[in-house]
Amino acid sequence: MLLHTFMFVNRPLAAKSLHSVPSTEPSRESPLRMRRTKEQAEQTRVAILAAAEVLFLKNGVAHTTLEQVAREAGVTRGAVYWHFQNKAHLFHEMLNQVRLPPEQLAERLCGCDGQNPLLALRDLCVEAVENLARDEQKRRIFTILLHRCEFTDELRDAEERHNAFVNQFISLCEQLFERSAERLHPGLTPRLAARTLHAGIVGLFTDWTRDPLLFDPLQETAALIDALFRGLVRDWDATARPH
Repeated sequence: MLLHTFMFVNRPLAAKSLHSVPSTEPSRESPLRMRRTKEQAEQTRVAILAAAEVLFLKNGVAHTTLEQVAREAGVTRGAVYWHFQNKAHLFHEMLNQVRLPPEQLAERLCGCDGQNPLLALRDLCVEAVENLARDEQKRRIFTILLHRCEFTDELRDAEERHNAFVNQFISLCEQLFERSAERLHPGLTPRLAARTLHAGIVGLFTDWTRDPLLFDPLQETAALIDALFRGLVRDWDATARPH
């Protein structure tokens, strides 16, 4: 009787104890599921950025809503807000996908320490225009920035970032022209030369992104940039390398 009672009372406890012990065997599905979830989230993010790029280029930034972006990307509006706080954040992340010409020029100019800094500057300007023609996504995003973007209050950070790189480019150009001030045309200061060059480069970017048929960037950019420098530097034809 005592033995029967002991077995009856302890049998469920033993079963409960058996099922309460957590398994020490590592889960084989959990890492895979996490990886797939991360990959899907990244695919969604990329799709949203691509949709924003299409709509910003077509309609302009101010006339594009996040609801329209969600429909274009084939995702819910909640998915858009999961990845991006607002339209300004989405716009900023779109810009971050590429290094735009003003940023590239400013960064590369920091290393112009050769014997002929103006020639190095000229080559960087040519490279910036040609690279824009070679990279379709960079061209689309720069077109949005130049022609489809109204810098409203919500995009103030993006405007300030763009202006900071432009000002840095002008300042670095001025420093390079100061190192060759004696070569500038009479009455032309390094400050004026830097601003003239910037205006010419911006003109090429703006005109070509507005109408790609105006000139062939891969064939004619070098001649256009040389014409700019010829108007700034007295002995440009004698010192520039033949191309």
